[in-house]
Formats: sequence, structure tokens, C-alpha cells
Amino acid sequence: MKGKKLVPYSLCLLLTASGLSACATGTGSDTAQTQAKSGGDAKPIKLTFWSGVPAEAGPQQAVDNWNKQNPNIQVEYVRYVNDDAGNIKLDTALLTGQGVDLYATHNFPRFETRVKANVALDLGQFKDYNIDDMMGPEAADWKVDGKFYAMPTKKDLHFVWLNKDALDKAGLPVPYNWTWDDMRAYAKKLAEQKQWGMLQDLVTWDFVLDSPIAVEGAVKSDGTSNMDNPLTRKILENMHAMMYDDKSIPLYAEQLSKKMPVETEFLKGNSGMYYAGEWIFRFANNLKDNPRDFKIAIAPIPKVTKDQQNYRVFGGLGDAISINPQSKNIEAAWKFLKWYADGGMLPLAQGGRIPSSKAVNADESFKELLKGVEDKYDVDSVKKVLFSKDFKTFQSKLPQQMIDARKEQYQLYFTNNQTLDQMFSNLVKRHNEFLKQNKK
Repeated sequence: MKGKKLVPYSLCLLLTASGLSACATGTGSDTAQTQAKSGGDAKPIKLTFWSGVPAEAGPQQAVDNWNKQNPNIQVEYVRYVNDDAGNIKLDTALLTGQGVDLYATHNFPRFETRVKANVALDLGQFKDYNIDDMMGPEAADWKVDGKFYAMPTKKDLHFVWLNKDALDKAGLPVPYNWTWDDMRAYAKKLAEQKQWGMLQDLVTWDFVLDSPIAVEGAVKSDGTSNMDNPLTRKILENMHAMMYDDKSIPLYAEQLSKKMPVETEFLKGNSGMYYAGEWIFRFANNLKDNPRDFKIAIAPIPKVTKDQQNYRVFGGLGDAISINPQSKNIEAAWKFLKWYADGGMLPLAQGGRIPSSKAVNADESFKELLKGVEDKYDVDSVKKVLFSKDFKTFQSKLPQQMIDARKEQYQLYFTNNQTLDQMFSNLVKRHNEFLKQNKK
């Protein structure tokens, strides 16, 4: 990937490239009700459910449980890799009628694009389930034009994983109210133990930079770009200094070119901290493949400064599941989706996917999360962060084109191919051009 320009994501562009004339429209025929009512020797309805979660991390068990309980509606699970190539594979399947009935989207910009391409059903037509009520106020982050085209099904949160033993050796307490300067100091101190002070999952880099503008937005009141926000600048300065001055985190180019398996490195004890999220539980709880002799604690994502206003942490709810309007079995898909959200997905909890529905007891979910590995965690810090009411969350609403453009620019900065001032100058110029081109 090094040196390559990242291609902006667009379903309709994909359509054009595929030789298709327009985005999908309309709704599929409703054969589900007809078959369900026929009873007797009717063939079972078959649904296909796509998601980015590995089958062995819980989805297959959930689907197997459903299939045992519902012989008349059988579900097949299909995993796609949640990267650019994997999402294009899903989009192609949706747009060319390859039998996708339900699918999960794992970030909002991609989801919004799918809604605009008419490949997500408006769930408002179903009156037997109130998503706002069952999932809570954070579900609203997944609305498009005030409507639900997907049901967010899990609690979603980024946080900092900590090697508790390394912290104890360094005389550092498990942090809670802390800043990016504090995190830099922690990383520098932990690096003295001949390990990385901190590692960061590349998927989180963009969300880190979205946080400072989560409330006021990427566009200023005068209609111009806000992507050169001073708090964003401070985060980038800190990360650059940690690479080149402190040498407490890997060089960006090195991590990218070597495709560093950062979760494995952390679980081997080769880093004191790891900036990621709840999905890492599926690796950390798998002691057969990732044996470790240290306890893990977790801490919230730090504020940029102590006095930061509108502090937000990426998260809220995730794994937003949509029904394909072209499905021939919409009623059956809706029945499965409700079951899955209201507890059917519990087998995914040990992999960090805690159900967001109020139909599922939080203590039951937490017990499932750490089942059999309780002694490998600082349980108090894990529970405190995962169920904290001390910070608000956000979902990124930045258009995918600008996420790609920003990544292109910060890659040049982190590889010392341009200064920070040049980076922001180029980025703001690109953003203002984008805003002008897409002015309503």
C-alpha cells in the first residue's frame, strides 16, 4: 500500500465500473409470508447474512442456534473481510443480485453510501419494534435523513489496552482521566522496558482525528473546512514525536509496509499499550492461539488537553445490520434481525461484541465476555470503561472521499515527505474544493 493513492469509496462509481446502469431501486417480492403461511411440506426459507466478523468469533454459533430453533427459516452466514476489497465484494453482491438478504456495515460513511444507493431497506415500515427505545439514544447516530435503514446491534467503543504487569513494573497507575501528553509520557516510560511504548491499530487512525471535530463538525460556520482544527494538529504532532523523538511507537511506514500484526505483538507482551477497541477481545480471550502471562487493564481514549471542550470517544453502537430491499424474504429477514439483536447474538460477546439491546442483561453480557478468562484481566478497569457514563461517544460522519484524502496527506506527514503545515494546507484546499463541488 505504501505510496499508492487510496481510491475513494463509491457504490455508484462501482456500478459504472461494473457496467451497470443505475443504483438498485425498489423492493424484493414478499415470498416469506407466502411460504411461512403454507406450512406443511413447504421448503424452508433460505436467508443469507453477510458480516465482517469471522464465523468462528460467534456469528456461526448464533446462526446455528437460530437454525435449530427455526427449521422453516434457515440462515447461511457469509463473512466478508472489513477492508476496501471486502466491502467492494459485498457491494458487488448487493448490486448484482447475488442473494444477500441481510448484511452488517461497520462504519457510518460506508453505510450512508449504501443507503443512498438504495441497497438498504427503510426499517420504519415495521411497526412491531422501536429501535430508538430498544437500543437507546446512541442508535440515532445511524439514522440517515431521520430514518433507520439498519439496526445497530452492539456496543461500540475505542479505548486503550494496557499491559497491567508492565504498568506495575514502571510504577504507573491505570489511567482514567488523562490527556494525549500523559499517554505520550506513559509510552516513553514503558518503552524503557525494551518494548514498544504503544501500538495502534491502523483502522483507528482516522477516528482519532475525527474526535476533536465530532461536535462542531468538519465544516466551520462560514462553510469552509475545519479539518485544520488545533486539537487535530496537537494529536498529529504528538504521534509524530512519539515515532521520531521518543521512538516509543513504530514508524508509520514500517508498520504499514510490514503489515505489522499489532494485536499479536501486544498479546505477546511486546508493547505496554495498544490503541484499539472492543473487537480485540476475540484475540485476547483466545488463549490457545494467543497465550499470555500478563493481566490486561483498559483505559479510556485520552482527551487532547485537560480543558478540551466537547470531548468525544469514537463508539456508541455498531454492527449496523440492514435488510436488502431486493430480498425475496423481507419478513423472514426482519424476524431473524429482531431475534439476533435481542439476544441471539450473545455468542459474539466473548469476542467483544456486547449486545446493545435493552432486552439483554448487561451483567449477563459482561459475564459472557470474560467467561473462563477472568483471571487474565483487571476486571474493575474493564467494567468501568466499557459501561462508563463519564464520556460521550460519536460516529464519524466525514464523507469517505475526505477520509481517503486525509489519509493520503497524513501518510506523507508521517513519512516526513511534507511538513504538518503543508499537510493541513493541502488537506484544507482539497476539502474546500470538495465542499464547493458538493454544495447543495
